[in-house]
Amino acid sequence: MSGPIRLVWVYPDLLSTYGDKGNLLVLERRARLRGLEAAPVLVNSDQPVPRDGDIYLLGGGEDLPQVLAARRLRADGGLVEAAERGAVIFAVCAGYQLIGHVFGGADGEPTEGLGILDITSARAEPRSVGEIVADVDPVLGIPKLTGFENHQGHTTLGPRAIPLATVTTGIGNGDGTEGAHAGRVLGTYLHGPALVRNPALADLLLGWVAGPLPPIAHEDDELAQTLRRERLTAVGAAQ
Repeated sequence: MSGPIRLVWVYPDLLSTYGDKGNLLVLERRARLRGLEAAPVLVNSDQPVPRDGDIYLLGGGEDLPQVLAARRLRADGGLVEAAERGAVIFAVCAGYQLIGHVFGGADGEPTEGLGILDITSARAEPRSVGEIVADVDPVLGIPKLTGFENHQGHTTLGPRAIPLATVTTGIGNGDGTEGAHAGRVLGTYLHGPALVRNPALADLLLGWVAGPLPPIAHEDDELAQTLRRERLTAVGAAQ
C-alpha cells in the first residue's frame, strides 16, 4: 500500500458495547506487527463518515442507539458509498443488523437499515445469550469462530448474502448459521471481541486491503492463540 491502512470506527458513541472497540485495536496491532502502518479514525454520530477509509468497523448497541445510528448513517451516506467502492466493512451485532435491509426497532417494529448486506432481521424469543462456536464458510479459509452472543434477533439471508459460518454451539442467525458475508462486507453476532478471539478473521480483513500477509512471530501471537484455545476448550470444542 502507498499509505497507512485507514481503520474507521463508526459511531463509537452509539455502537460500542461489550468491548467491541477491541476489534479496532487488534487490527491496528496485527498490522503493525507486520510492519504495516495503521491509522485509526474514530467517527462519532455527529460527524461525517469519511468516504476514503479502508476498513470500517461497527459494534453492538442497544435498541434506541441502533435506530439512531441507522437513521444518521442513511442520511450521511458515507458508509454506503464506501461499501459501493469496495471498502471492507466488519459489523457486529446491532451493527450487523443495521447494515441489512430491515431490523427490529426499539419496540420490535420494522426499521429501515442501510441495505449494504442482503439480510433482514427481526425480534426473536428467547434472547440468545452465551458462548458460540461456528465452522466458517470454507471459501474464506480460516478456522472455526469462537465468541459470545447476546442479542434478541433472528436474521434471514437473501440470495446475495452467504452464511459466514455454521453453528455448532449457540444460536447465531437463528437458522443454524452465523453471520453473513458478501464481497468485502462481513457481519456477525460475535462479541468477545470477535477479532481478539479469532485472529485469523482479523488477518482476513487486513489481507483484503493489504494483500498477502507475512506471518506474525510466535511470541507476538501466543496470547491471542492462548485465549482462543481457552475459550474453545471451555465449551468442549476442538481447534
